[in-house]
Amino acid sequence: MFVLVDDVGFSDIGCFGGEIDTPNLDRIANEGVRFTDFHVNPMCSPTRASLLTGINCHAAGMGHIAQDDPGFPGYRAEIADNVSTAAEILRSAGYATLMVGKWHLCRDSDMSAGGPQHGWPCQRGFDRFYGILEAFTNLHHPHRLIEDNHVVEVDRWPDDYFLTDDLTDKAIRMIRERGASRPGQPFFLYMAHPAAHAPLVAKADDIAKYRDTYEQGWDRTRTQRHLRQIDLGIIPAGTALPPRNSEPGDDVKPWDDLSDDERTLYARYMAVYAAMVDEIDQSIGRLRSALEETGEWDNTLLVFLSDNGASREGEATGTTNYFAHLGAGGAKDNVQLDLARLDDIGGPQTMTHYPRGWAMASNTPFRLYKRNTYAGGHQVPCLWSWPKGFGEIAGGTRTQYAHCIDVLPTVLALAGIATPTERNGKTVKAMNGASLAGVLHDADHGPVRAEQYYELEGHRGFYRDGWEVVTNRRPRTKFSDADWELYHLTDDPTEITNLAESEPERVAELAAGFHEAAMANQVYPLDEGSGWRWIARPPQDEVFHQPVTIWPGTPTLERIRSGSLVWQRTCAITIDATVTAGAQGVLVAHGDQGGGYAVELLGGELWFVHNDGHGTTTRASAGALSDGRHRIDVTLGGPGGGKWIVAVGVDGDSRIVDLERPMLWPMAPFSGIDTGIDRGSPVDWQRYESRGPFPFTGTLHSVRYEPGELAPDSGARFVDLAREIGARYE
Repeated sequence: MFVLVDDVGFSDIGCFGGEIDTPNLDRIANEGVRFTDFHVNPMCSPTRASLLTGINCHAAGMGHIAQDDPGFPGYRAEIADNVSTAAEILRSAGYATLMVGKWHLCRDSDMSAGGPQHGWPCQRGFDRFYGILEAFTNLHHPHRLIEDNHVVEVDRWPDDYFLTDDLTDKAIRMIRERGASRPGQPFFLYMAHPAAHAPLVAKADDIAKYRDTYEQGWDRTRTQRHLRQIDLGIIPAGTALPPRNSEPGDDVKPWDDLSDDERTLYARYMAVYAAMVDEIDQSIGRLRSALEETGEWDNTLLVFLSDNGASREGEATGTTNYFAHLGAGGAKDNVQLDLARLDDIGGPQTMTHYPRGWAMASNTPFRLYKRNTYAGGHQVPCLWSWPKGFGEIAGGTRTQYAHCIDVLPTVLALAGIATPTERNGKTVKAMNGASLAGVLHDADHGPVRAEQYYELEGHRGFYRDGWEVVTNRRPRTKFSDADWELYHLTDDPTEITNLAESEPERVAELAAGFHEAAMANQVYPLDEGSGWRWIARPPQDEVFHQPVTIWPGTPTLERIRSGSLVWQRTCAITIDATVTAGAQGVLVAHGDQGGGYAVELLGGELWFVHNDGHGTTTRASAGALSDGRHRIDVTLGGPGGGKWIVAVGVDGDSRIVDLERPMLWPMAPFSGIDTGIDRGSPVDWQRYESRGPFPFTGTLHSVRYEPGELAPDSGARFVDLAREIGARYE
């Protein structure tokens, strides 16, 4: 059983030095084995691919996340055809294969009902799947859940709904169903929690538990964790805590230098994050209890780990609007604006991320963050539990260097299952990982891994025999051998003393080792930082920019298709509806609490609704709408400059002109297009509280979207220019 958590730092759980309440994980650590020098890839999709295949992420086709496909074999945004997954291997060996949670291993353009679905979990070996296909969602109001190969249709989430609980319920249900149907059949469960990835949300009682915990700030929290880690033996005595992160663009302010308002706001952000980690622990406790009840816990092999280091995506200020923040780098955030929403932070109305100062604390004692190839990006907590198999070695600590590619070979070795040589009649790649079985059973066992490369977005790293070279990539600069820093991890595990100047021969040797590994694993070409990979789309995605007529009864249109119709362009929306006496409700809605827009009939008036994602929802009246059949024309004009110019007409009569509203970007609207209802997370929370999804009570005949000209500053207009710019830095 794999339990993978998202964006949880090295020190967050109690048995690795954290103050967050994690009694179930701590118990597993005390009864099992904890690895203190365990590594993953610096981002989620690459780690998931390596964990499930035993293969280096680029070689498996997932050198980056599933949101971009620049056309190179190491960055194909899905697991390659000539690679076997754990689920495929174990199912062939007679196991039931079950998955709940976050997949994020198929192209974002393949997530619609139209597929193709070859990269979905059930097509990659899982008998059952329940969760999300992409990177993240609002745990209070998931934007799109998938069960097996179909969308879970929900008009309104229960007020007490929370995805972490739902996933746990489903996992237990799957295990019990399997046990009742085929007694004695072994099972493989991959439980991939979306928590604690942004948006940071949690249940109110769990947030309240940490209400006062983080008023002391990230500097003191970091120092306290460091001391506990030494006491616990997680890091060697004498291990120095690096100075506060100070690299340009990665820097963290001293907590004491912040204003009172900043400290109040930032402490709340971390309280929500702590609650999410606490809720993961609760989930694991419930899962364990269910396995104990059926007598299966003692013979369950469990591997717990995080997919990368803690995330710096909240940047310097944190945010209540994660979607806009991703594109604006914090420029649009305002402490007073977010402070005014303090009591909502963590609830379904905010899309929160903490400032990177808390990510620094989460990654104690290591430097930098998720995405970086320093230890803060990829050294994570890892626990192994197998009561029947480990016996007297329970409670041990393993200090041998290990990587997530080693997990699957270890599981197969312990289960006595041979690694496959073919998949669907084709030869598969051999696993890069090595079995840790000997290390698990013998704390004094020699290392099984002498070297490992790391790469993400041009950041590079290479480890060999206790030494490593690493770079901190700055976009749109030349790649150079002078970028390498050198650290002797045996003496300096927290990467404080750069020895590159004093040992140039060793730097050259390890840099050559990186190049050799990069050539062998499809790492090149490196991302030079032009942004080209984000705006270049494969030719098959052109279909998403075609007009569409949405007929009554159509489920929510998936995010990528919906967003392609309006993103950085003009779009004409035509609504054909018949209004009957007293009719009201939503005609079309696109988005959610993270940002969106809607057209609705309320109180006999037609309204254009816009949610900017920062807590401000505006409503513009287009006047009365009489009974009878009407054509309603809505134009989202895209003049550039990050704005829409909205116009609304009814039966040829202009009702709203030159209404300026912020264009939503880069991932908002996150929920897709609904017609005749506003499903799931609402565009307008105030309306939702009184009227729910607000289905239209007249007759909606159709809604047509016709995408028009790209905005002058649309990224799609600059693909060739971005490619030319990038070529200068290759």
